[in-house]
Amino acid sequence: MRLVKRNYRCPAGEIDLIGQDGESLVFVEIKFRRTSAQGGPLCAVNPAKQRRISRTAVWYLTKERGREDLPCRFDVVGIQGEKILWVKNAFDARL
Repeated sequence: MRLVKRNYRCPAGEIDLIGQDGESLVFVEIKFRRTSAQGGPLCAVNPAKQRRISRTAVWYLTKERGREDLPCRFDVVGIQGEKILWVKNAFDARL
């Protein structure tokens, strides 16, 4: 995957990383937790957060790329202490 943007911000929200993986744009949310006391990093990407990420992705696609029909996926990187877990296709777009 090739990095396209870091910390993309717009009125719809923020996306940590945007990458290009073959034909697909990849929108990546990164979550860090020191411990699992609050449910771990992957639990933090709940349906409300997924909707914000999805709306931000649509904003990016339409305003920065000029079209909404590009293939894309949503990944989540969970970091807990020293452990890193990258979940590809973690969720589908939620609008």
